[in-house]
Amino acid sequence: MAALKYSRQRESIKEFLMTQTSHPTADIIYENMKQIYPNISLGTVYRNLSLLTDLGEIRKISSVSGADHYDGRIDPHCHFICTDCGRILDLDIQDTGSLLSEAQAHFNGKITGYTARFFGLCKECMKQENKENTLDIVQVI
Repeated sequence: MAALKYSRQRESIKEFLMTQTSHPTADIIYENMKQIYPNISLGTVYRNLSLLTDLGEIRKISSVSGADHYDGRIDPHCHFICTDCGRILDLDIQDTGSLLSEAQAHFNGKITGYTARFFGLCKECMKQENKENTLDIVQVI
């Protein structure tokens, strides 16, 4: 395979993702890159995200909302995805090795890696749900 030509735009996308914990979509990344490179196209952003994902330099996270999100953090970690608002949060579980050991114990083969995603309601959506429930109770009274 030929050596990959250096790209300032690709490097900027990677650097941007490494500073984010919000797991942005391609559209959000595009809007931020447009501030640095006014002539950049959405297609260029998508191509670079795909290449960076293929190279293992970033992660692509499929979400419940349908849009792919991207993560500059490539060390082993788990994600929580809110089923209400679609927010994706990092879960810093210290002992992810026990999950891998448990899976390996129940699989007659070789597991070389894994991703773990947990689903539910984030703190903000739970607060909103509690407010709505409180309003319903007040209206009933």
